Amino acid sequence: MQTWRWFGPGDPVPLDHIKQAGAAGIVSALHHLYRGERWPLDEVFKRRDEILAAGFVWPVVESIPIHNSIKLRSGPYPRFINAWKDTLSAIAKAGVKVICYNFMPVVDWTRTDLQWRLPTTGYALRFDAVDFAAYDLRILERKGAEADYSEERIRTAHSRFASMSETRRNDLEQTIIAGLPGAEASYNRETIRRLITEYEGVTAAELQDNLGAFLREVIPVAQETGVRLAIHPDDPPSSLFGLPRVVSTADDVKAIFAACDTVANGLTFCVGSFGARADNDLVTMAREFGTRIHFVHLRQVTREPDGSFYEAPHLAGSSDMVGVMRAVMEEEAHRRRVGRPDHEIPMRPDHGHLLADDIGKKVNPGYSFIGRLKGLAELRGVIQGLKYTINPRLNIVED
Repeated sequence: MQTWRWFGPGDPVPLDHIKQAGAAGIVSALHHLYRGERWPLDEVFKRRDEILAAGFVWPVVESIPIHNSIKLRSGPYPRFINAWKDTLSAIAKAGVKVICYNFMPVVDWTRTDLQWRLPTTGYALRFDAVDFAAYDLRILERKGAEADYSEERIRTAHSRFASMSETRRNDLEQTIIAGLPGAEASYNRETIRRLITEYEGVTAAELQDNLGAFLREVIPVAQETGVRLAIHPDDPPSSLFGLPRVVSTADDVKAIFAACDTVANGLTFCVGSFGARADNDLVTMAREFGTRIHFVHLRQVTREPDGSFYEAPHLAGSSDMVGVMRAVMEEEAHRRRVGRPDHEIPMRPDHGHLLADDIGKKVNPGYSFIGRLKGLAELRGVIQGLKYTINPRLNIVED
């Protein structure tokens, strides 16, 4: 199913424009209730009714935030887990079948530049590893940060910081910690320092254990209500601020599935997030984890040798997008053959470029209309072509 992310009535891209793009489903969440509290049933139904009235279905919630106390398994975490369960149940009553969520500590998806000029004269989102280190070392001045970088990275970060104007330094900080669209929280310098300190001494193994414990508490509710959970990979898929990240590699995904071995414990397969690591074989991963993939983010990145990357055109970049799409479509065909009711895997184009008439308009970074429209059109063409290479006689993919 071709879907589109919509941030609710305040989204600069209205539902009638999404309808013009040809998407069938809306991916949404209650972003005004985004601090870990329970989502009231009437608010969930209100969002559902807005989506249905516009002629769409609501197949995926992205996301239910997970409070930091749950990730640390400390303080008031039982109360927030119960709130998460209540929200899950409310979403199920609204008829939504897939919940995308993430387990990234402190910061959600992170970039260092929201308008990086492309040779095409459009703009892309970018994560510059040196800029990030410069922020961590010289602006945030995180305690012990030097231990997390090589001598060469420290040297280049200091040099980069020295070359930045005060305006660029301020913009960099706001981009990193003020919160991007869909992020769980927005910080200032002092609050992010405090939260990072709360994770002192927490290892990747301990964070992974906390994720497993969380899943063992919420998966039974998902099974009872007929909802499938789909964890989103880390973005970027590597440590930030010295914090562990545990949804970055194929081995991480295997550990998550082993912690609660049921189809309800599944994956959001994000090509861009997994693709930011050169050691991830995305086509192999899509095939290996196919039965547990419940949602797909089709976006591209171009990797650079120093760990930086930028959002590439959907069919270009460092990953085999067509190969991943083929693997997902073959999984859909397999599900049809064995009679799985969830044979149609929702996908959406993600993080389009800022192009043409959208430049200068109010937009959510990464979520402008024209860039995603271009991406969806390109991906739709791939889908139509792959239909016949997978099975020339059968229309195995529903539009």
